[in-house]
Amino acid sequence: MVTVRDVPANLLVEKLAEYLKNNVPAVKPPSWALFAKTGPHRERIPDNPDWWYIRAAAMLRKLYLAEEPIGIERFRVMFGGLKRRGSAPPHFKKCGGSSIRKILQQLERAGLVKKVGKGRVISDEGRKLLDKIAFEIFKELLKMRPELAKYAPKSLISATS
Repeated sequence: MVTVRDVPANLLVEKLAEYLKNNVPAVKPPSWALFAKTGPHRERIPDNPDWWYIRAAAMLRKLYLAEEPIGIERFRVMFGGLKRRGSAPPHFKKCGGSSIRKILQQLERAGLVKKVGKGRVISDEGRKLLDKIAFEIFKELLKMRPELAKYAPKSLISATS
């Protein structure tokens, strides 16, 4: 079975962001998202107007790969970065928490994430969605690069032959 671990992260996040934008009405950027920086370590607002969906997709992927619940503070650290301070040495800063909190709430409403104890984990529905998208990506990669067939499940190879 092909999982999220078997496909490149950038392809998965792009495809998942597109899916969230077109098929999940619960995930929608608030009005302020077009004008907000993602944290104090950024100089400008994001260039991509679909950054909300990309961040949501990246968070879903991180939740899929995590073996324990992830809270808002851990996501803030994951998406944080170095704050440039002119001639002084740079320091690490966490990213903004409001966008992460809102995205997690939206994913929870969509049924892709569930709240447990001190954080959130991916739900069975979310895991199923990510596995389905990973499988689609792997099939596309297999068409472009047939040498990847040795990593494919036998059921996929027999279906494409």
